[in-house]
Amino acid sequence: MKPAPFDYHAPATIDEVVHLLTELDDAKVLAGGQSFIPLLSMRLAVFEHVVDLRRVEELRGIETHDDSVRIGAATTQATVERDAEVARLVPLLSRALPLIGHFQIRNRGTIGGSLAHADPASELPAVALALDAEFEAASVRGRRVIRASEFFTGTWSTSLDEDEILVGVRFPVWSGRCGFAVKEVTRRHGDFAMAGACVAVEVDHSGTVARCAIGLFALGSTPLRATAAEQSIVGVPASEVDAAALGRAAVADLGSIPADLNGSSDYHRRIGATVVGRAWTSAIEEALRD
Repeated sequence: MKPAPFDYHAPATIDEVVHLLTELDDAKVLAGGQSFIPLLSMRLAVFEHVVDLRRVEELRGIETHDDSVRIGAATTQATVERDAEVARLVPLLSRALPLIGHFQIRNRGTIGGSLAHADPASELPAVALALDAEFEAASVRGRRVIRASEFFTGTWSTSLDEDEILVGVRFPVWSGRCGFAVKEVTRRHGDFAMAGACVAVEVDHSGTVARCAIGLFALGSTPLRATAAEQSIVGVPASEVDAAALGRAAVADLGSIPADLNGSSDYHRRIGATVVGRAWTSAIEEALRD
């Protein structure tokens, strides 16, 4: 199929983009297009105007600081995946990226596009949520910062206003004895996950858990934090944390997990618990090696 007719716009600056979004009715921005173009082509989405961001150089780039890494929204996933400083400072992000589709998709797909698309089965929203990332949005009214915990509102929906665009994402840098892991269950490599988890953990000099973050994806209409499970192991010696029990605790408060063609609600809950346990095991092994 072909997309329904639309007017195409290719602004060169953020200012031009936000003014177009204010002036046009029924407009949608196009970043890498790896999700949006198929939706248009199958006519699952129809817009009168498409605003292409690929000429906006301000939206690209990686800035590293001692306590954070800022990534421009239009920076491709492949660019971030290959960046050695991102791998050193935000390992959880770096390890999630190779799990996204295939390299052809990551060559065009963007960090901001994946986050703003807000697919609950996608890896990057869960990573952003687990790390308490901050989202920078722009409109004609100026710029504002949205915390990851407030950004994702439902399947394919965010707290961005219709006249706003995502311009950058800031990921905090964890320091100390830390470990990070992302695990998921898919039918084939590159498929959307049936359940996934990302874990970040810090231990003190004695091997006691100082802090932990657990992000879940493909287990609800948004990415999720297993807050109760995280808090239950803070202050506990890592050697005393049972990975299987932590996995069960992480999914215990999720309510009813939607069933789908891949399996029942109970099946998704079981594999969700399993991937949390696997991610914890890998993350804590790394933390204790340092």
